Amino acid sequence: MIETSITAKGYTIRFMKLFAELNRTQLKELAPNSLAVVPLGATEQHGPHLVTGTDYFTVEALSRAAAERVDVPVIVTPALPFGSSDHHLIFGGTMSLSTETYYRVLRELLESLVTDGFTRIFLVNGHGGNHELAQLACRDVALKHPVRIAAGSYWNICWDALIAVGSHKGRALPGHAGDFETSLMMAQRPELIPTDLPSRDNIPDADTRPCSPYRHERNGWWKDINGHTDSPANATAEKGKRDLEAIVAALAEAFGKFYRD
Repeated sequence: MIETSITAKGYTIRFMKLFAELNRTQLKELAPNSLAVVPLGATEQHGPHLVTGTDYFTVEALSRAAAERVDVPVIVTPALPFGSSDHHLIFGGTMSLSTETYYRVLRELLESLVTDGFTRIFLVNGHGGNHELAQLACRDVALKHPVRIAAGSYWNICWDALIAVGSHKGRALPGHAGDFETSLMMAQRPELIPTDLPSRDNIPDADTRPCSPYRHERNGWWKDINGHTDSPANATAEKGKRDLEAIVAALAEAFGKFYRD
């Protein structure tokens, strides 16, 4: 089991545990005073170059790494490997839950964790299509139960930290299967990255606002861009390591703040 610890006054305090490696007795004891972190991924096409597990692999790794750093008790659940990805089905290589089904899945998983005794739950999203549905599920379950639930996409939570290290320069942020995600995967799973990567020219810096003032959808847009938003050929493992460090530090800070608020 991956876990972190500090030594204080001659004894070791362990803070991070994995839900799947605990038994029911341990979870019953730990749940009321622990933060449950739920990574939300997807299994979907990521252009002609990245593996379909990119979002799933990344959000799970980020959630565990951030939980290892924070000095509050955290239990990380298994990552949800499927998301709301119908917009990628035109390419194949995608396993998607419909909007209605995905919302219900999140509601029922949250209800399960509440029944397990957790009163603090944090949904860490790693796929753009899940974003609004995760926040709605969070709101609706918290309306029913005396609990606190947070839901956010890791790039929004960590936006200021990413801007501070220059992660927005010459790329979409986060984009989809572009420079940013390809760099993250190069840093995590280099053996999965092909040598021949798609390229595009004249990529502007990302808007320094994490959210547009409105959502703009255009039929056929994903097909027009071949399933990736900018230039994967600009990706490097060094960029990925820089971005991972910024994200993990900011995400750990968010976990600690949410737990203590």
